[in-house]
Amino acid sequence: MKLVLGFWVLVGFVGWCWWKRKSKKRLENKAAIPRGSSGWPLIGETLDFIASGYTSRPVSFMEKRKALYGKVFRSHILGVPIIISTDPDVNKVVLQNNGSIFIPFYPKSITELLGKSSILQMNGNLQKRVHGLIGSFLKSPQLKARITREIEKAVDQTMGTWKEGNLVYMQEETRNITFQVLVKALMSVGPGEDLQFLRREFGEFIKGLVCLPIKLPGTRLYKSLKAKERLLKMVRRIVEEKKMKMENTDERGPPMDAVDVLLCDSGEAADEKQRLPLDFISGNIIGMMIPGEDSVPMLMTLAIKYLSDSPLALRQLQEENMELKRRKAHLGEDYAWTDYMSLPFTQNVINETLRMANIINAVWRKTLKDIEIKGYFIPKGWCVLASFVSVHMNEENYEDPYRFDPWRWEVSLSQGEHRNCIEPLK
Repeated sequence: MKLVLGFWVLVGFVGWCWWKRKSKKRLENKAAIPRGSSGWPLIGETLDFIASGYTSRPVSFMEKRKALYGKVFRSHILGVPIIISTDPDVNKVVLQNNGSIFIPFYPKSITELLGKSSILQMNGNLQKRVHGLIGSFLKSPQLKARITREIEKAVDQTMGTWKEGNLVYMQEETRNITFQVLVKALMSVGPGEDLQFLRREFGEFIKGLVCLPIKLPGTRLYKSLKAKERLLKMVRRIVEEKKMKMENTDERGPPMDAVDVLLCDSGEAADEKQRLPLDFISGNIIGMMIPGEDSVPMLMTLAIKYLSDSPLALRQLQEENMELKRRKAHLGEDYAWTDYMSLPFTQNVINETLRMANIINAVWRKTLKDIEIKGYFIPKGWCVLASFVSVHMNEENYEDPYRFDPWRWEVSLSQGEHRNCIEPLK
């Protein structure tokens, strides 16, 4: 009896394996893995990928391969075999199925620097909890009002140091302003030695985000990891001081920064296991500093460059904002975070700048199971890079895409054009 039962169990198992194999073969026959190249051994096409970012045409890496293999192709960059999509429809599927079919994934250099407990790599309830806490705080009217005043103050102070006839390096100036305002919102650190230390070490840390994942003394990744150790020591000290101050205070006011938000939530957690460790808080605060060092300053600098090359757009933007200034002065009101919503042309300039110099030019994802999208087969466990910049600079989506044209948004948005193509801008 046992022998017969064992036989039928074996038959059932073999049958199930055969069915799975046949199903997978039918899917693979129906949809093919995208064509492409793995490049050189070990380094793949990493050098070409990084080098294109330092040219006047950063999408050249994507454009060259798209011409050879189509809108979705296979490559090997930053130590990872990957499928790259420049198709807005495929990108939309990747974005809409985050967590169910696709999960966040990043190159080894980024995971090494940010750590396993980074909010970028978390999934499930903890990710939702932390994301909700920080998101609610950053969207709060109180913080927006305070940041608006901080930005106005920082800009006035910075412009007060400019002297007529001297060169002004806009990216450096905007980086100083953005970093100062962001660190104040995250940790309540104002101008002084601590801010200078954070600024210096963070500049060294962020250089290793996109590099070859080689962790040997003297390499870029090694230097950045050492900078992170120094950063963690400083940030943890700030977090510990704020925690001690909270514990010694009976009355608690509203949170003044992101550290306060995470510490308050940990203090209110009934279960010890739900409390956020100080190293977890410190590491994620460092990750939240990234926009203040690189992406936002670059975006602001390019906005100034684009406007300088378009006198008509600059004049219309100035007229619209000067009218707001006169209205505020007449009413005796301060600037508010939501003022830009009353400036339609300013919003067009913002949209056009984001299209040409998007802060997030791509997202990395990993598949949890086999999937077919528009005839492309992506096997389980493969990485996918959904490229936004390639979509934004594609003539099929935008007429004369390399021309700065804020007026295109007056037509496209009123007619509902580029619906899929502007998804990453929202």
